[in-house]
Amino acid sequence: MHRLSRQVRFSINPFLASDALGSNSFCSMPSSEGLSLFFELTVELEGPVEPSSGFVINVLDIDKQVRKFAVPVFAKCIRQLFHKRKYISFSQIQQLLKKSSRCLEGRFGKAKLRRLTLSLNPLRKIGLDLQEEKMVYFSEKFEFAATHTLWNTKFSKQKNFQMFGKCANKSGHGHNYIVEVIIETAPGKKRFRIADFEKIVTGKLISILDHKNLNKDVPYFSKVIPTVENLAVFGFNKLAGSFKDAKLHCVTIWETDKTFCSYYGQ
Repeated sequence: MHRLSRQVRFSINPFLASDALGSNSFCSMPSSEGLSLFFELTVELEGPVEPSSGFVINVLDIDKQVRKFAVPVFAKCIRQLFHKRKYISFSQIQQLLKKSSRCLEGRFGKAKLRRLTLSLNPLRKIGLDLQEEKMVYFSEKFEFAATHTLWNTKFSKQKNFQMFGKCANKSGHGHNYIVEVIIETAPGKKRFRIADFEKIVTGKLISILDHKNLNKDVPYFSKVIPTVENLAVFGFNKLAGSFKDAKLHCVTIWETDKTFCSYYGQ
């Protein structure tokens, strides 16, 4: 079974009664006017590939259905709350995704709607899983800088350099790491505060690793090789059980933009 994802971008100006559609879907459709709210909704579908086309579904059909049935849900809610001078809470975003999913259900042929993910900004997302227990996923990216040396004391010097190459340099080398932390919770749970989430991740993980020599300054890595794989495990174990009314789903560590590892626990 294949999973196909499509990002649909659109803008809403809460000051206006309606938005101009525009003609550049890569940027935003509707395009709106002036200073608007920009959204990126990722639609994940699951289904078989149609042999005659090679498609799960034509992505243009995804765009069409989302703009016809989901975008109005967002536009109506945003304009109503804007005129009432109320902000859109975490739970209301969940409800927006849930209502949008109901409006989109059954509109993609043989493909089933698997997940809707809304980008709140380039580094923060909230997703609604429609197949696995109706779970809501929240993710945010963080950064830290650190140095490390990849070296196994049980190997000879020659074998270390054969195994780890330049990374076995005894003087170490540095990375600007990116960390994505994903938590899961059931829809309708108690109020979620992003500030609390960030405080936990920063205090329990980032502050331990940032601007450190991992081999020397972090006791765990005095005996464990600080590879990106082991960093992902370290991050997960540090954060597991820390989030009230939510469960840690996954920790992903990027060592470079081409190399990253995700860990989901045991």
